[in-house]
Amino acid sequence: MIVVGGEALIDLVPVAHPPGALLPRPGGGPYNTALALGRLGADVSFCSRVSTDGFGESLMSGLRAAGVDLSLVQRGPEPTTLAVPSLAPDGSASYGFYVEGTADRLFTLPPALPEGARALALGTCSLVLEPGASAYEALLRRESRRGLPTLLDPNIRPALIPDPAAHRARFLTRLLPHTGVLKLSEEDAAWLGGRVGDWLAAGPSAVVLTRGAAGLTVWTREGAEHSVPARRIAVADTIGAGDTVNAALLHRLSAAPPGEPVDWPDVLAYAAHAAALTCTRAGAEPPYASELSGWPPRPSGPRRGRTPRPA
Repeated sequence: MIVVGGEALIDLVPVAHPPGALLPRPGGGPYNTALALGRLGADVSFCSRVSTDGFGESLMSGLRAAGVDLSLVQRGPEPTTLAVPSLAPDGSASYGFYVEGTADRLFTLPPALPEGARALALGTCSLVLEPGASAYEALLRRESRRGLPTLLDPNIRPALIPDPAAHRARFLTRLLPHTGVLKLSEEDAAWLGGRVGDWLAAGPSAVVLTRGAAGLTVWTREGAEHSVPARRIAVADTIGAGDTVNAALLHRLSAAPPGEPVDWPDVLAYAAHAAALTCTRAGAEPPYASELSGWPPRPSGPRRGRTPRPA
């Protein structure tokens, strides 16, 4: 089972008609990642605190429909976090948030994950908003120390970070040492201000960078580097694309035989294909496994790089 921890929120997505209208859509980076994993057919559990309000019930229904296990979800009467994305002409999104007193930021550390847990993924607002951020950090540190492979997606939202220097220090010294795979966007990398070599030295076995229309690149601790192009598509928006990459990486890596070298070009191409499908529709709507069934595997051949190890 892959455990995904973090916020579930509602994106208020702008629509063309009527002018100025906003359409509520399920969202939040970790929520989208768990939903995408479920749609891809993975055994996945969501670990969060979700409101009992109408939006919260809608979020839970979406996860159930995707086959996501909800045994780790905490419930509370606090309101659901709201995010208001602003879309640029190229479909990219920036966000404003309503987070005061909301349910997801009151997450508390669970006593244990299920015995069948095989990986843990964390990211986005859950790494910033206290007191939940400290609980998620404690979860990451605890599970990595017991040998569980981990993936971290910083998914920086500057509007939520009152002290950038403190958050950069937390990322480098308290999160990365317990991270197995770091996945981030070019915008995340620019905001964090570090270099791939620095991040690899801090703990991760692999760093995956999403580069929008330029595709994806991975660097490994062993010195391998691989890139794949993005698929040419008509972009509706990019909401949820990075979260779909998270899910595709986790799904593909978890299917690799233990101890075998990772075929990174294959893993990245699969992630690029899944993300492209998400970008063809409005809001965070990750693909189902059946939509990727025609995706051709790469021919077998020499492969470089090793399986990412937990920190």
